[in-house]
Amino acid sequence: MNNHWEHFEHGADIGVRGIGATKAGAFEQAALALTAVVTDPQRVAAVGTVHIRCEAPDDELLLADWLNALIYEMAVRRMLFGRFHVELDGTRLDAQATGESTSVQRHQPAVEVKGATYTALRVAPVEGGWLAQTVVDV
Repeated sequence: MNNHWEHFEHGADIGVRGIGATKAGAFEQAALALTAVVTDPQRVAAVGTVHIRCEAPDDELLLADWLNALIYEMAVRRMLFGRFHVELDGTRLDAQATGESTSVQRHQPAVEVKGATYTALRVAPVEGGWLAQTVVDV
């Protein structure tokens, strides 16, 4: 299975979906889908890395916490992230998000993501890999 991300429509908000060969890969792809709501992830240079740790009672809440931690880091650091490395240990996540300071001219941000919701929240095995998805509030 090829790791990839995609968006899906959901009313005024937007769905982010990551598909990966592993659960960690699906979480990484969901993070790329989150970045792609704002800008093209390929436009984001690998300048600095932020470490993020999360823990939740189950995989779905862990995905929401992961994406909300990224949204928080994007806001307070005024950064965008284009590369992710996620390690999962049960319902604990240890990750690195790599990116750069936001440049309106270079990144041409489309919207600001306010938060990950519990709408359509799902982490599950699929044929040949894993799916991780939710709807984000824009």
